[in-house]
Amino acid sequence: MRKRLLLFISVFVVFVSNAQYRTNAQQLIMTNEDSLNAGISKNKTVLSGYGSASYQRDFNLKQSTATLERVVLFVGHQFNPKISVFTEMEIENAKVEGGEPGGEIALEQAFLKFNLNPRQYLIAGLIIPRIGLLNENHLPVNFNGVERPLVEQLVIPATWRELGIGFYGTANRLPLNYSVALVNGLNSEGFEHGSGIREGRAEGRNATANNLAVTASLQYSVSNFKFQVSGYMGGTVGLPKTSADSLGLNSGAFGTPLYLGEANMQYANNGFSAKVLGAYIAYPDAEKINTAYAKNIAKGMYGAYAEFGYDWLYRKQKKAQLITFARAEMFDLNASIPAPPKAIYDGTEKQTHIIAGFSYLPIPNVVIKADVRLLHTGAQNPDLVINPAPNALPYQQSNQFFNLGIGYSF
Repeated sequence: MRKRLLLFISVFVVFVSNAQYRTNAQQLIMTNEDSLNAGISKNKTVLSGYGSASYQRDFNLKQSTATLERVVLFVGHQFNPKISVFTEMEIENAKVEGGEPGGEIALEQAFLKFNLNPRQYLIAGLIIPRIGLLNENHLPVNFNGVERPLVEQLVIPATWRELGIGFYGTANRLPLNYSVALVNGLNSEGFEHGSGIREGRAEGRNATANNLAVTASLQYSVSNFKFQVSGYMGGTVGLPKTSADSLGLNSGAFGTPLYLGEANMQYANNGFSAKVLGAYIAYPDAEKINTAYAKNIAKGMYGAYAEFGYDWLYRKQKKAQLITFARAEMFDLNASIPAPPKAIYDGTEKQTHIIAGFSYLPIPNVVIKADVRLLHTGAQNPDLVINPAPNALPYQQSNQFFNLGIGYSF
């Protein structure tokens, strides 16, 4: 599967590199927040937001679920041409009730922006680092498929935000954007088998700021292509030295480090679009975390996907869009594990997903989506099956899902 995907990507890149299409690269949807960020808002105080709801059918379980995934409200204010504030509140799954599972109220971002000059600015507060495609651009009208790409949920844990300070800029003579940020580090005590590093994020709440992290990115645009590379390096133990020593862990700003690197490419022209992304996590001291916290965390995790789409209404020159797409995703959350008994391999965490469907946007800020997702995993490891339920069915390595969703932004 991996070889076929790489061959497909190579053939497509050669094809589009030689095609003589007229330039009309796909742009992200402009919202009131975008206007404030670009400094072109007509109002000093702006309201913005987005939301999505979805239905899913799991054919193996013969189970259907429906949820209001999220409603997000943004409030921003420009104090003067140099200083602005950006805040965004999110409610997930419609309802939050004490003692009940599901639902979340959280700040998605809350930071001050300081314009240094027309090409450079600083942000400070709860910020969203520029890592991957989805982390910064996660509005439902900006990605195909009802579900966000799984690689950018589990390998790159979008929407990933932390407390810190970031510097962003654009080169003077090149179509090059860059960023670098210093944020609080991850908390390895929260890592969970099966969700990568996702549960180690602080997201602005009581972050373990004894440890720090650095992120950086480069974006380069040429013709109808945009290329990006980004990286993350940070400590994962925020305990005081005496506490860390007692657990056999390395503390300090970058103690027990974790490294994440990703690269992606986007192409858009004449209704055709393509996205390719790859990411890898290296966690050299995973065995120490597994010993200290009885986890089953991998030393290496990877993920990649390729997506191709076409807008059937493009040549009609209307605001409406009808995009059909196909995406192939593969990831392994235990690609490299510490030697037993420090970790146990779990074949179910090596997965391939094929997603195909459509997105219909009657106007640029509203979308109706549907897709089918085909899942295949590795074999289940019986050593990880502890006290199975009496009515537990045999593990099935393949499954199918049908998704239907709506979304909006303003």
